[in-house]
Amino acid sequence: MKTNVKRSNNAIVLFIYLLAFVLMTWSYRAQADHGEKVKNPVVVISTSLGDIKVKLNSEKAPISTDNFLHYVKKKHYDGTTFHRVIPTFMIQGGGHLPDMKEKDTDKPIKNESGNGLSNVRGAIAMARTNDLDSATAQFFINVVDNKRLDGAQYAVFGEVTEGMDVVDKIRNVETTTKGEYENVPKETVLIKSVRLEGAPADKKPAKKGKK
Repeated sequence: MKTNVKRSNNAIVLFIYLLAFVLMTWSYRAQADHGEKVKNPVVVISTSLGDIKVKLNSEKAPISTDNFLHYVKKKHYDGTTFHRVIPTFMIQGGGHLPDMKEKDTDKPIKNESGNGLSNVRGAIAMARTNDLDSATAQFFINVVDNKRLDGAQYAVFGEVTEGMDVVDKIRNVETTTKGEYENVPKETVLIKSVRLEGAPADKKPAKKGKK
């Protein structure tokens, strides 16, 4: 009788652990699939010079945040670079491969400037062309206060919370001109990945044994 009770208790404990695991997994997937519903999702930009942690603001910049997380989810940023570095201005990335080939993107989004967020040091904003509503995947991180960009309508959607030392390492790299592109780092500053904080590590492919 006691053995049956013990087994029953063990089964209940096991069920509780399994349920907790399922709920945690579901919670992460919900955040990954619907990042715009999380008030302040945090992403980690892993670069060849270190990690940068960025808190996004889906409350004041829902379109830009949702768009950024969309590209994060599809791993668009993996293998891209910080291709434009101006030490008195900003560092820009997320669109070009090391050979400067530009990656394909989805449709542009509506500009969200004037949302109360400012282009101050550490703020992350959407890069765009002269067309106000032309932002796609590329972003930039302000390395100094650039409040003039607020009036120029460059939309901020988050801020660096950790890793400004890494941002400063990037801002201070030597740059050159490559083809039509100016202010390109002489040595590639690679964006290894961009992931939601706490996301499971990517599984490495299993090594094939010798036959």
